[in-house]
Amino acid sequence: MSAGKGISRRGAIGGALAGAALFSAPAIGAVKGRPDPRTLKYRGFIDRGVSVFRGIRYARAKRFDKPTREPLPSSEFVATEFGPLCPQRNPMTPEMSEDCLFLNIWSPDPRPEARRPVMVYFHGGAYNWGSVTDPLTQGLHLAAKGDVVVVSVNHRINVFGYGWLYPFGEKFRHSGNAGQLDRICALEWIREHISAFGGDANRVMVFGQSGGGAKIATLMAMPVASGLFHSAATMSGQQVIGQGPANALKRTRAFMRELGLGDSDVATLTTLPYDRLVEGLAATDPVIGGGIYFGPVLDMIHLHRHPFWPDAAPQSLNIPMILGNTRDETRAFIRADGPVVHGLDWSNIAERLAPQIKIDLRSDWVVSQYRAKFPDWSAEKVFYAATTAGRSWPGQVIEADRRAEAGAKATWVYQLDRESPLDPKRGAAHTDDLPYVFGTLAAPGSYSGTDKRAHEISDAMIAAFAGLARNGVPGLKDWTPYSLPDRDTLVIGQDRIMVQSDPRQWERELWATGQYIQPGG
Repeated sequence: MSAGKGISRRGAIGGALAGAALFSAPAIGAVKGRPDPRTLKYRGFIDRGVSVFRGIRYARAKRFDKPTREPLPSSEFVATEFGPLCPQRNPMTPEMSEDCLFLNIWSPDPRPEARRPVMVYFHGGAYNWGSVTDPLTQGLHLAAKGDVVVVSVNHRINVFGYGWLYPFGEKFRHSGNAGQLDRICALEWIREHISAFGGDANRVMVFGQSGGGAKIATLMAMPVASGLFHSAATMSGQQVIGQGPANALKRTRAFMRELGLGDSDVATLTTLPYDRLVEGLAATDPVIGGGIYFGPVLDMIHLHRHPFWPDAAPQSLNIPMILGNTRDETRAFIRADGPVVHGLDWSNIAERLAPQIKIDLRSDWVVSQYRAKFPDWSAEKVFYAATTAGRSWPGQVIEADRRAEAGAKATWVYQLDRESPLDPKRGAAHTDDLPYVFGTLAAPGSYSGTDKRAHEISDAMIAAFAGLARNGVPGLKDWTPYSLPDRDTLVIGQDRIMVQSDPRQWERELWATGQYIQPGG
Protein backbone atom coordinates (compact mmCIF):
# COMPACT_ATOMS: atom_id res chain seq x y z
CA MET A 1 0.00 0.00 0.00
CA SER A 2 1.54 3.24 -1.03
CA ALA A 3 1.47 6.60 0.63
CA GLY A 4 -1.52 8.72 -0.33
CA LYS A 5 -1.46 11.29 -3.08
CA GLY A 6 -3.08 14.13 -1.22
CA ILE A 7 -6.26 15.97 -2.05
CA SER A 8 -6.78 18.45 0.72
CA ARG A 9 -10.24 18.93 2.13
CA ARG A 10 -10.22 22.51 0.83
CA GLY A 11 -8.87 21.47 -2.55
CA ALA A 12 -11.39 18.68 -2.92
CA ILE A 13 -14.40 20.95 -2.84
CA GLY A 14 -13.22 24.51 -3.35
CA GLY A 15 -14.49 26.18 -6.49
CA ALA A 16 -15.93 22.95 -7.90
CA LEU A 17 -19.62 23.81 -7.95
CA ALA A 18 -21.36 26.33 -10.14
CA GLY A 19 -24.23 28.34 -8.73
CA ALA A 20 -27.61 26.82 -9.56
CA ALA A 21 -29.92 28.92 -11.67
CA LEU A 22 -33.41 29.31 -10.19
CA PHE A 23 -36.78 29.35 -11.90
CA SER A 24 -39.83 30.46 -9.98
CA ALA A 25 -42.76 29.47 -12.19
CA PRO A 26 -44.12 26.21 -13.57
CA ALA A 27 -42.28 25.20 -16.72
CA ILE A 28 -43.66 24.60 -20.16
CA GLY A 29 -41.89 21.76 -21.90
CA ALA A 30 -41.65 22.57 -25.58
CA VAL A 31 -40.54 19.83 -27.94
CA LYS A 32 -39.75 20.50 -31.55
CA GLY A 33 -42.03 18.64 -33.91
CA ARG A 34 -44.90 16.72 -32.42
CA PRO A 35 -47.02 17.91 -30.83
CA ASP A 36 -46.92 21.65 -31.46
CA PRO A 37 -44.59 23.12 -28.80
CA ARG A 38 -47.07 25.91 -28.19
CA THR A 39 -49.52 23.40 -26.75
CA LEU A 40 -47.20 20.98 -24.94
CA LYS A 41 -47.23 21.71 -21.22
CA TYR A 42 -46.03 19.75 -18.21
CA ARG A 43 -47.05 21.50 -15.04
CA GLY A 44 -44.81 20.61 -12.13
CA PHE A 45 -44.00 22.57 -8.99
CA ILE A 46 -41.17 24.58 -7.49
CA ASP A 47 -39.28 23.13 -4.55
CA ARG A 48 -36.66 25.48 -3.07
CA GLY A 49 -35.97 27.05 -6.43
CA VAL A 50 -35.83 23.82 -8.42
CA SER A 51 -38.56 22.91 -10.89
CA VAL A 52 -39.83 19.39 -10.23
CA PHE A 53 -41.82 17.20 -12.62
CA ARG A 54 -43.01 13.81 -11.42
CA GLY A 55 -44.73 10.93 -13.10
CA ILE A 56 -44.05 11.75 -16.75
CA ARG A 57 -44.90 8.77 -18.91
CA TYR A 58 -42.20 7.73 -21.35
CA ALA A 59 -43.77 4.48 -22.65
CA ARG A 60 -46.26 1.69 -22.16
CA ALA A 61 -45.66 -2.05 -22.37
CA LYS A 62 -47.63 -5.25 -22.52
CA ARG A 63 -46.58 -8.01 -20.14
CA PHE A 64 -43.27 -9.65 -21.18
CA ASP A 65 -43.03 -7.44 -24.28
CA LYS A 66 -40.83 -4.52 -25.28
CA PRO A 67 -41.98 -0.99 -24.38
CA THR A 68 -43.69 1.22 -26.92
CA ARG A 69 -43.42 4.99 -27.04
CA GLU A 70 -46.63 7.00 -27.13
CA PRO A 71 -47.36 10.45 -28.50
CA LEU A 72 -46.69 13.26 -26.06
CA PRO A 73 -49.71 14.92 -24.45
CA SER A 74 -51.29 17.67 -26.53
CA SER A 75 -52.76 19.51 -23.54
CA GLU A 76 -51.53 20.36 -20.07
CA PHE A 77 -50.35 17.39 -18.02
CA VAL A 78 -50.09 17.78 -14.25
CA ALA A 79 -46.75 16.23 -13.28
CA THR A 80 -46.74 16.47 -9.49
CA GLU A 81 -47.04 12.84 -8.32
CA PHE A 82 -44.72 9.87 -8.72
CA GLY A 83 -45.98 7.08 -10.94
CA PRO A 84 -46.65 3.60 -9.54
CA LEU A 85 -43.87 1.10 -8.87
CA CYS A 86 -43.31 -2.06 -10.82
CA PRO A 87 -44.97 -4.91 -8.85
CA GLN A 88 -42.59 -6.36 -6.27
CA ARG A 89 -42.37 -7.86 -2.82
CA ASN A 90 -42.20 -5.44 0.14
CA PRO A 91 -42.54 -2.24 -1.92
CA MET A 92 -41.42 1.10 -0.50
CA THR A 93 -44.77 2.68 -1.40
CA PRO A 94 -48.10 0.89 -1.76
CA GLU A 95 -49.05 1.94 -5.28
CA MET A 96 -47.93 -0.68 -7.79
CA SER A 97 -48.91 -1.39 -11.37
CA GLU A 98 -47.58 -3.08 -14.46
CA ASP A 99 -48.20 0.29 -16.08
CA CYS A 100 -45.12 1.76 -14.41
CA LEU A 101 -43.00 3.39 -17.12
CA PHE A 102 -42.68 6.90 -15.75
CA LEU A 103 -39.77 9.24 -15.12
CA ASN A 104 -39.16 12.27 -12.89
CA ILE A 105 -37.18 15.45 -13.57
CA TRP A 106 -35.52 18.05 -11.35
CA SER A 107 -34.29 21.12 -13.24
CA PRO A 108 -32.67 24.32 -11.96
CA ASP A 109 -33.81 26.20 -15.07
CA PRO A 110 -36.30 24.47 -17.38
CA ARG A 111 -35.72 26.56 -20.47
CA PRO A 112 -34.38 25.03 -23.70
CA GLU A 113 -31.54 27.52 -23.84
CA ALA A 114 -30.24 26.46 -20.39
CA ARG A 115 -28.59 23.32 -21.84
CA ARG A 116 -27.40 21.83 -18.57
CA PRO A 117 -25.81 18.39 -18.35
CA VAL A 118 -28.24 15.58 -17.57
CA MET A 119 -27.77 12.92 -14.87
CA VAL A 120 -30.08 9.92 -15.28
CA TYR A 121 -30.46 7.69 -12.22
CA PHE A 122 -31.46 4.01 -12.29
CA HIS A 123 -32.49 2.69 -8.89
CA GLY A 124 -31.04 -0.28 -7.04
CA GLY A 125 -32.67 -3.31 -5.49
CA ALA A 126 -30.84 -5.94 -7.53
CA TYR A 127 -33.24 -6.72 -10.37
CA ASN A 128 -36.04 -7.71 -8.02
CA TRP A 129 -37.24 -4.60 -6.18
CA GLY A 130 -36.54 -0.90 -5.71
CA SER A 131 -38.08 2.49 -6.28
CA VAL A 132 -37.53 5.98 -7.64
CA THR A 133 -39.56 7.31 -4.69
CA ASP A 134 -36.79 6.63 -2.16
CA PRO A 135 -36.09 9.91 -0.32
CA LEU A 136 -32.37 9.12 -0.52
CA THR A 137 -32.38 9.35 -4.31
CA GLN A 138 -34.64 12.27 -5.10
CA GLY A 139 -32.81 14.82 -7.20
CA LEU A 140 -33.56 18.19 -5.63
CA HIS A 141 -30.21 18.84 -3.90
CA LEU A 142 -28.10 17.26 -6.63
CA ALA A 143 -29.79 19.39 -9.29
CA ALA A 144 -29.27 22.60 -7.29
CA LYS A 145 -25.73 21.99 -6.04
CA GLY A 146 -24.45 20.27 -9.16
CA ASP A 147 -26.21 22.69 -11.54
CA VAL A 148 -27.51 19.75 -13.56
CA VAL A 149 -30.83 18.29 -14.68
CA VAL A 150 -31.55 15.10 -12.74
CA VAL A 151 -33.84 12.38 -14.11
CA SER A 152 -34.91 9.23 -12.29
CA VAL A 153 -36.47 6.35 -14.21
CA ASN A 154 -38.96 3.74 -13.11
CA HIS A 155 -38.84 0.49 -15.07
CA ARG A 156 -39.85 -3.15 -14.98
CA ILE A 157 -37.96 -5.50 -12.70
CA ASN A 158 -38.04 -9.15 -11.52
CA VAL A 159 -40.17 -11.48 -13.64
CA PHE A 160 -41.92 -8.54 -15.33
CA GLY A 161 -38.61 -7.27 -16.67
CA TYR A 162 -36.50 -10.42 -16.98
CA GLY A 163 -38.67 -13.54 -17.05
CA TRP A 164 -37.15 -15.66 -19.83
CA LEU A 165 -40.00 -16.97 -21.98
CA TYR A 166 -38.49 -16.94 -25.46
CA PRO A 167 -38.19 -20.77 -25.48
CA PHE A 168 -42.01 -20.80 -25.45
CA GLY A 169 -42.49 -18.73 -28.59
CA GLU A 170 -41.33 -15.90 -30.80
CA LYS A 171 -43.79 -13.45 -29.27
CA PHE A 172 -41.70 -13.59 -26.08
CA ARG A 173 -38.44 -12.70 -27.80
CA HIS A 174 -38.03 -9.50 -25.74
CA SER A 175 -38.93 -11.01 -22.36
CA GLY A 176 -35.45 -11.72 -20.99
CA ASN A 177 -34.33 -8.11 -21.30
CA ALA A 178 -37.59 -6.15 -21.20
CA GLY A 179 -36.37 -4.16 -18.20
CA GLN A 180 -33.24 -3.15 -20.09
CA LEU A 181 -35.38 -2.10 -23.06
CA ASP A 182 -37.41 0.11 -20.73
CA ARG A 183 -34.26 2.01 -19.78
CA ILE A 184 -33.23 2.31 -23.42
CA CYS A 185 -36.69 3.67 -24.24
CA ALA A 186 -36.39 6.21 -21.42
CA LEU A 187 -32.97 7.32 -22.70
CA GLU A 188 -34.46 7.76 -26.18
CA TRP A 189 -37.21 9.91 -24.67
CA ILE A 190 -34.57 11.96 -22.84
CA ARG A 191 -32.53 12.39 -26.02
CA GLU A 192 -35.57 13.77 -27.85
CA HIS A 193 -37.24 15.85 -25.14
CA ILE A 194 -34.90 16.79 -22.29
CA SER A 195 -34.07 20.14 -23.90
CA ALA A 196 -37.62 21.23 -23.04
CA PHE A 197 -36.62 20.91 -19.37
CA GLY A 198 -33.30 22.73 -19.67
CA GLY A 199 -31.14 19.67 -20.38
CA ASP A 200 -28.45 19.06 -22.98
CA ALA A 201 -29.11 15.84 -24.91
CA ASN A 202 -25.45 15.74 -25.92
CA ARG A 203 -24.30 15.47 -22.30
CA VAL A 204 -26.24 12.61 -20.74
CA MET A 205 -24.68 10.68 -17.87
CA VAL A 206 -26.23 7.51 -16.44
CA PHE A 207 -25.55 6.54 -12.84
CA GLY A 208 -26.92 3.92 -10.51
CA GLN A 209 -26.32 2.16 -7.23
CA SER A 210 -26.27 -1.59 -6.60
CA GLY A 211 -28.66 -3.14 -9.12
CA GLY A 212 -28.85 0.21 -10.87
CA GLY A 213 -25.11 0.06 -11.50
CA ALA A 214 -25.40 -3.50 -12.79
CA LYS A 215 -28.14 -2.39 -15.20
CA ILE A 216 -25.79 0.30 -16.53
CA ALA A 217 -22.92 -2.15 -16.96
CA THR A 218 -25.29 -4.32 -19.01
CA LEU A 219 -26.41 -1.35 -21.14
CA MET A 220 -22.76 -0.79 -21.98
CA ALA A 221 -22.79 -4.11 -23.85
CA MET A 222 -26.15 -3.69 -25.63
CA PRO A 223 -25.80 -2.38 -29.20
CA VAL A 224 -29.20 -0.71 -29.16
CA ALA A 225 -28.03 1.48 -26.23
CA SER A 226 -25.01 2.78 -28.12
CA GLY A 227 -24.89 6.57 -28.26
CA LEU A 228 -27.71 7.16 -25.78
CA PHE A 229 -25.39 8.25 -22.96
CA HIS A 230 -21.96 9.82 -22.87
CA SER A 231 -20.62 9.01 -19.39
CA ALA A 232 -21.49 6.58 -16.61
CA ALA A 233 -21.03 5.93 -12.91
CA THR A 234 -21.79 2.79 -10.96
CA MET A 235 -21.95 2.64 -7.19
CA SER A 236 -21.56 -0.82 -5.63
CA GLY A 237 -23.13 -2.32 -8.73
CA GLN A 238 -21.37 -4.49 -11.29
CA GLN A 239 -22.36 -6.92 -14.02
CA VAL A 240 -19.39 -8.93 -15.24
CA ILE A 241 -21.55 -11.49 -17.01
CA GLY A 242 -25.22 -11.78 -17.84
CA GLN A 243 -27.53 -14.67 -17.10
CA GLY A 244 -27.16 -17.69 -19.36
CA PRO A 245 -30.35 -18.76 -21.20
CA ALA A 246 -30.32 -22.27 -19.71
CA ASN A 247 -30.15 -20.94 -16.15
CA ALA A 248 -32.75 -18.32 -17.00
CA LEU A 249 -35.14 -21.04 -18.16
CA LYS A 250 -34.56 -23.04 -14.96
CA ARG A 251 -35.55 -19.97 -12.98
CA THR A 252 -38.66 -19.31 -15.04
CA ARG A 253 -39.81 -22.87 -14.49
CA ALA A 254 -39.08 -22.70 -10.75
CA PHE A 255 -41.14 -19.52 -10.65
CA MET A 256 -44.00 -21.21 -12.47
CA ARG A 257 -43.91 -24.19 -10.11
CA GLU A 258 -44.13 -21.80 -7.17
CA LEU A 259 -47.40 -20.58 -8.69
CA GLY A 260 -48.66 -24.13 -9.15
CA LEU A 261 -48.28 -24.00 -12.93
CA GLY A 262 -46.85 -26.63 -15.20
CA ASP A 263 -43.49 -26.07 -16.84
CA SER A 264 -45.11 -25.02 -20.11
CA ASP A 265 -48.28 -23.30 -18.88
CA VAL A 266 -47.26 -19.95 -20.30
CA ALA A 267 -50.77 -18.99 -21.35
CA THR A 268 -51.85 -18.85 -17.71
CA LEU A 269 -48.70 -16.92 -16.79
CA THR A 270 -49.65 -14.18 -19.23
CA THR A 271 -53.15 -13.72 -17.79
CA LEU A 272 -52.75 -14.05 -14.01
CA PRO A 273 -53.25 -10.86 -11.98
CA TYR A 274 -49.93 -9.21 -11.23
CA ASP A 275 -50.26 -9.82 -7.49
CA ARG A 276 -50.24 -13.57 -8.16
CA LEU A 277 -47.00 -13.17 -10.09
CA VAL A 278 -45.55 -11.30 -7.12
CA GLU A 279 -46.37 -14.36 -4.98
CA GLY A 280 -44.22 -16.43 -7.33
CA LEU A 281 -41.19 -14.33 -6.39
CA ALA A 282 -41.06 -16.35 -3.16
CA ALA A 283 -39.58 -19.24 -5.18
CA THR A 284 -36.14 -20.60 -4.32
CA ASP A 285 -33.49 -20.06 -6.96
CA PRO A 286 -32.70 -23.44 -8.55
CA VAL A 287 -29.17 -22.39 -9.55
CA ILE A 288 -27.65 -20.51 -6.61
CA GLY A 289 -30.20 -21.03 -3.84
CA GLY A 290 -31.83 -18.28 -1.82
CA GLY A 291 -34.39 -15.94 -3.32
CA ILE A 292 -34.99 -16.36 -7.02
CA TYR A 293 -32.80 -14.23 -9.29
CA PHE A 294 -34.08 -12.45 -12.37
CA GLY A 295 -31.67 -10.42 -14.46
CA PRO A 296 -30.47 -9.70 -18.00
CA VAL A 297 -30.25 -12.71 -20.28
CA LEU A 298 -27.60 -13.43 -22.91
CA ASP A 299 -30.41 -13.80 -25.44
CA MET A 300 -28.43 -13.04 -28.64
CA ILE A 301 -31.28 -10.69 -29.55
CA HIS A 302 -30.57 -7.61 -27.46
CA LEU A 303 -27.56 -8.81 -25.45
CA HIS A 304 -25.00 -10.55 -27.63
CA ARG A 305 -22.06 -10.77 -25.24
CA HIS A 306 -21.25 -10.45 -21.55
CA PRO A 307 -20.55 -6.90 -20.37
CA PHE A 308 -17.06 -7.51 -18.94
CA TRP A 309 -16.14 -11.07 -19.88
CA PRO A 310 -13.81 -12.05 -21.38
CA ASP A 311 -13.03 -8.35 -21.77
CA ALA A 312 -14.79 -5.01 -21.63
CA ALA A 313 -17.44 -4.66 -24.34
CA PRO A 314 -15.86 -2.61 -27.15
CA GLN A 315 -18.83 -0.25 -27.44
CA SER A 316 -18.20 0.87 -23.84
CA LEU A 317 -14.58 1.85 -24.25
CA ASN A 318 -15.23 5.47 -25.29
CA ILE A 319 -17.49 6.13 -22.30
CA PRO A 320 -15.69 7.77 -19.33
CA MET A 321 -16.73 6.01 -16.17
CA ILE A 322 -16.67 6.23 -12.36
CA LEU A 323 -16.67 2.94 -10.44
CA GLY A 324 -17.21 2.99 -6.68
CA ASN A 325 -17.72 0.71 -3.71
CA THR A 326 -17.91 1.04 0.06
CA ARG A 327 -15.39 -0.55 2.41
CA ASP A 328 -17.92 -2.52 4.47
CA GLU A 329 -20.55 -3.40 1.86
CA THR A 330 -22.00 -6.48 3.53
CA ARG A 331 -22.71 -4.84 6.89
CA ALA A 332 -25.85 -3.41 5.27
CA PHE A 333 -27.47 -6.75 4.47
CA ILE A 334 -25.86 -9.28 6.81
CA ARG A 335 -27.06 -7.93 10.11
CA ALA A 336 -24.75 -8.07 13.11
CA ASP A 337 -27.70 -9.11 15.27
CA GLY A 338 -29.02 -11.62 12.73
CA PRO A 339 -28.62 -15.40 12.65
CA VAL A 340 -25.55 -15.43 10.39
CA VAL A 341 -23.43 -13.29 12.72
CA HIS A 342 -25.01 -13.95 16.11
CA GLY A 343 -22.70 -16.24 18.09
CA LEU A 344 -19.96 -15.97 15.46
CA ASP A 345 -16.53 -17.09 16.65
CA TRP A 346 -13.40 -18.75 15.32
CA SER A 347 -14.96 -22.19 15.61
CA ASN A 348 -17.81 -21.49 13.18
CA ILE A 349 -16.67 -18.57 11.03
CA ALA A 350 -15.50 -20.73 8.11
CA GLU A 351 -18.83 -22.56 7.94
CA ARG A 352 -20.80 -19.31 8.01
CA LEU A 353 -18.50 -17.55 5.57
CA ALA A 354 -18.70 -20.18 2.82
CA PRO A 355 -22.26 -19.44 1.58
CA GLN A 356 -21.62 -15.70 1.56
CA ILE A 357 -18.68 -15.46 -0.82
CA LYS A 358 -18.75 -15.53 -4.62
CA ILE A 359 -15.20 -16.71 -5.23
CA ASP A 360 -14.60 -20.43 -5.06
CA LEU A 361 -11.95 -20.69 -2.37
CA ARG A 362 -11.84 -22.80 0.79
CA SER A 363 -13.38 -20.64 3.48
CA ASP A 364 -11.18 -22.11 6.24
CA TRP A 365 -8.10 -21.23 4.19
CA VAL A 366 -9.43 -17.68 3.68
CA VAL A 367 -9.95 -17.28 7.42
CA SER A 368 -6.43 -18.50 8.16
CA GLN A 369 -4.99 -15.95 5.72
CA TYR A 370 -6.88 -13.08 7.31
CA ARG A 371 -5.90 -14.16 10.82
CA ALA A 372 -2.25 -14.31 9.86
CA LYS A 373 -2.37 -10.89 8.18
CA PHE A 374 -4.53 -9.16 10.80
CA PRO A 375 -3.93 -10.98 14.13
CA ASP A 376 -5.72 -8.28 16.14
CA TRP A 377 -8.99 -8.52 14.21
CA SER A 378 -12.05 -10.15 15.76
CA ALA A 379 -13.93 -12.96 14.06
CA GLU A 380 -16.71 -10.50 13.20
CA LYS A 381 -14.31 -8.05 11.57
CA VAL A 382 -12.72 -10.81 9.52
CA PHE A 383 -16.17 -12.04 8.49
CA TYR A 384 -17.31 -8.66 7.18
CA ALA A 385 -14.00 -7.89 5.48
CA ALA A 386 -13.97 -11.29 3.76
CA THR A 387 -17.61 -11.19 2.68
CA THR A 388 -17.17 -7.70 1.25
CA ALA A 389 -13.92 -8.51 -0.56
CA GLY A 390 -15.10 -11.94 -1.70
CA ARG A 391 -18.64 -11.03 -2.67
CA SER A 392 -19.43 -7.35 -3.25
CA TRP A 393 -16.10 -5.92 -4.37
CA PRO A 394 -14.55 -8.33 -6.94
CA GLY A 395 -16.86 -7.29 -9.77
CA GLN A 396 -15.66 -3.70 -9.51
CA VAL A 397 -12.01 -4.78 -9.59
CA ILE A 398 -12.66 -6.92 -12.66
CA GLU A 399 -14.49 -4.15 -14.50
CA ALA A 400 -11.84 -1.53 -13.71
CA ASP A 401 -9.03 -3.88 -14.71
CA ARG A 402 -10.75 -4.90 -17.94
CA ARG A 403 -11.24 -1.27 -18.91
CA ALA A 404 -7.60 -0.49 -18.15
CA GLU A 405 -6.41 -3.52 -20.14
CA ALA A 406 -8.52 -2.48 -23.14
CA GLY A 407 -7.31 1.11 -23.12
CA ALA A 408 -10.76 2.48 -22.38
CA LYS A 409 -11.39 6.18 -22.04
CA ALA A 410 -10.47 7.14 -18.51
CA THR A 411 -11.90 5.30 -15.51
CA TRP A 412 -11.95 6.70 -12.00
CA VAL A 413 -12.41 4.48 -8.94
CA TYR A 414 -13.47 5.47 -5.43
CA GLN A 415 -13.84 3.71 -2.10
CA LEU A 416 -16.02 5.12 0.70
CA ASP A 417 -14.28 4.48 4.03
CA ARG A 418 -16.08 6.97 6.24
CA GLU A 419 -18.00 5.11 8.92
CA SER A 420 -21.51 6.18 9.74
CA PRO A 421 -21.51 8.60 12.68
CA LEU A 422 -25.05 7.47 13.47
CA ASP A 423 -24.23 3.75 13.69
CA PRO A 424 -20.47 3.06 14.02
CA LYS A 425 -21.02 -0.72 13.94
CA ARG A 426 -22.40 -0.27 10.44
CA GLY A 427 -19.03 0.94 9.16
CA ALA A 428 -19.18 2.21 5.57
CA ALA A 429 -21.91 -0.07 4.27
CA HIS A 430 -23.78 -0.72 1.05
CA THR A 431 -25.91 2.33 0.03
CA ASP A 432 -23.98 4.69 2.36
CA ASP A 433 -22.57 6.66 -0.59
CA LEU A 434 -26.06 7.52 -1.88
CA PRO A 435 -26.84 10.48 0.42
CA TYR A 436 -23.44 12.01 -0.29
CA VAL A 437 -23.96 11.92 -4.07
CA PHE A 438 -27.58 13.11 -3.91
CA GLY A 439 -27.03 15.58 -1.07
CA THR A 440 -29.85 13.92 0.87
CA LEU A 441 -27.94 13.75 4.16
CA ALA A 442 -31.00 14.30 6.33
CA ALA A 443 -33.35 12.00 4.40
CA PRO A 444 -34.92 8.94 6.02
CA GLY A 445 -32.57 5.99 5.53
CA SER A 446 -29.40 8.08 5.45
CA TYR A 447 -26.55 7.03 7.74
CA SER A 448 -24.27 9.93 6.81
CA GLY A 449 -25.25 12.34 9.55
CA THR A 450 -25.55 16.06 8.87
CA ASP A 451 -22.37 17.31 10.48
CA LYS A 452 -19.76 19.50 8.78
CA ARG A 453 -17.76 16.52 7.51
CA ALA A 454 -20.82 14.93 5.93
CA HIS A 455 -21.50 18.14 4.02
CA GLU A 456 -17.86 18.39 2.89
CA ILE A 457 -17.91 14.84 1.53
CA SER A 458 -21.26 15.42 -0.13
CA ASP A 459 -20.00 18.60 -1.81
CA ALA A 460 -16.94 16.72 -3.09
CA MET A 461 -18.95 13.78 -4.46
CA ILE A 462 -21.54 16.02 -6.10
CA ALA A 463 -18.70 17.98 -7.69
CA ALA A 464 -17.11 14.75 -8.93
CA PHE A 465 -20.26 13.24 -10.41
CA ALA A 466 -21.60 16.50 -11.88
CA GLY A 467 -18.19 17.20 -13.40
CA LEU A 468 -18.26 13.85 -15.19
CA ALA A 469 -21.68 14.70 -16.60
CA ARG A 470 -20.57 18.19 -17.61
CA ASN A 471 -17.13 17.58 -19.10
CA GLY A 472 -16.46 13.84 -19.09
CA VAL A 473 -14.00 14.33 -16.22
CA PRO A 474 -14.83 14.26 -12.47
CA GLY A 475 -14.96 17.70 -10.89
CA LEU A 476 -12.07 16.92 -8.52
CA LYS A 477 -8.98 17.90 -10.44
CA ASP A 478 -6.52 15.78 -8.41
CA TRP A 479 -8.45 12.53 -8.80
CA THR A 480 -6.16 10.54 -11.08
CA PRO A 481 -7.57 7.89 -13.41
CA TYR A 482 -7.31 4.19 -12.70
CA SER A 483 -4.57 2.39 -14.59
CA LEU A 484 -2.46 -0.75 -14.25
CA PRO A 485 -0.49 -1.52 -12.20
CA ASP A 486 -1.09 1.54 -9.97
CA ARG A 487 -4.85 1.14 -9.52
CA ASP A 488 -5.25 4.69 -8.18
CA THR A 489 -8.34 4.92 -5.99
CA LEU A 490 -10.01 7.91 -4.34
CA VAL A 491 -10.39 6.92 -0.68
CA ILE A 492 -13.08 8.96 1.08
CA GLY A 493 -12.42 8.84 4.79
CA GLN A 494 -13.40 10.61 7.98
CA ASP A 495 -10.38 12.89 8.06
CA ARG A 496 -9.41 13.33 4.43
CA ILE A 497 -10.12 12.51 0.83
CA MET A 498 -7.02 11.24 -0.93
CA VAL A 499 -5.85 9.13 -3.82
CA GLN A 500 -4.08 5.90 -2.88
CA SER A 501 -2.54 3.32 -5.15
CA ASP A 502 -4.16 -0.10 -4.77
CA PRO A 503 -5.40 0.56 -1.21
CA ARG A 504 -6.58 -3.02 -0.60
CA GLN A 505 -3.79 -4.74 -2.50
CA TRP A 506 -3.43 -7.65 -0.10
CA GLU A 507 -7.14 -8.52 -0.21
CA ARG A 508 -7.32 -8.03 -3.97
CA GLU A 509 -4.43 -10.43 -4.52
CA LEU A 510 -5.80 -12.97 -2.04
CA TRP A 511 -9.19 -13.16 -3.75
CA ALA A 512 -7.66 -13.12 -7.22
CA THR A 513 -6.39 -16.66 -6.56
CA GLY A 514 -9.94 -17.91 -7.17
CA GLN A 515 -12.56 -17.39 -9.86
CA TYR A 516 -15.33 -14.85 -9.34
CA ILE A 517 -18.81 -16.31 -9.82
CA GLN A 518 -21.29 -13.66 -10.92
CA PRO A 519 -24.49 -14.06 -8.91
CA GLY A 520 -27.23 -15.25 -11.23
CA GLY A 521 -24.94 -16.12 -14.12
